[in-house]
Amino acid sequence: MTEPTVVPTAAPTAAPTGHLFGVGVGPGDPELLTFKARRVIGACDVVAHFAARNRPGNAWAIVEPLIEPHQRVLRLEYPVTTDAVERAGYEQAIAAFYDHAAEQVASELDTGCDVAVVCEGDPFFYGSYMYLHHRLAHRYPSTVVPGVTSVSAAAAAAGQPLVSLQESLTILPGVLAPDVLKEALAGVDAAVVMKVGRHLADVREALASAGLADQAWYVERASGAGERILPLADTDGVDAPYFSLVLVPGAGLAHRYPDRR
Repeated sequence: MTEPTVVPTAAPTAAPTGHLFGVGVGPGDPELLTFKARRVIGACDVVAHFAARNRPGNAWAIVEPLIEPHQRVLRLEYPVTTDAVERAGYEQAIAAFYDHAAEQVASELDTGCDVAVVCEGDPFFYGSYMYLHHRLAHRYPSTVVPGVTSVSAAAAAAGQPLVSLQESLTILPGVLAPDVLKEALAGVDAAVVMKVGRHLADVREALASAGLADQAWYVERASGAGERILPLADTDGVDAPYFSLVLVPGAGLAHRYPDRR
């Protein structure tokens, strides 16, 4: 009796997933959106964006005119802000939020949809997207599209070259403890203090302690609606928003070409 031929069963193949894009959309001016960012956003099935409660979201304000009717929008809403809770509570709440946001994006990717997560500025420069990238990029194909940073936009708006020749640039978050900030600013060639917000007085004091206050510039909402530029010395009484920074330009050019100031 001839034994039946056994035909091996092909192993099931996993359904293809969507592609994850982290897209930097620049600091505020829609004209600073790159050609690549526009192309990627337009090609994706889903456009996801971060937003604070009861606010449209900075990245969304930039890209909303580009969204077509067939595209789906995924709003990722922050549950808290740093102003609302103590630091430890904030860290726990925001970690849980990013976990949930990653699950939401993963659900779209698992259906085969490409997802563009738009992020103001650059995704890997203090950008919210990086927290999703950390949670998802090892599971899905991913691409990061860089964007113009607020640092570049602020320096351009203020007309202040940041670094030249052999100077180095130090970038610091404004939420650092005042003593830590003072120590970090001591001896810098040039510096940027990011996301100043309610810490403006501490930043001003730290720069004064380092002897840098007179050459520093305050910029809020660089390149966007409501942009404001002031010498740091003129910021007493300013209610600084979260998206504000302080520039300390290097003195290399002025020292090398003193007759061109």
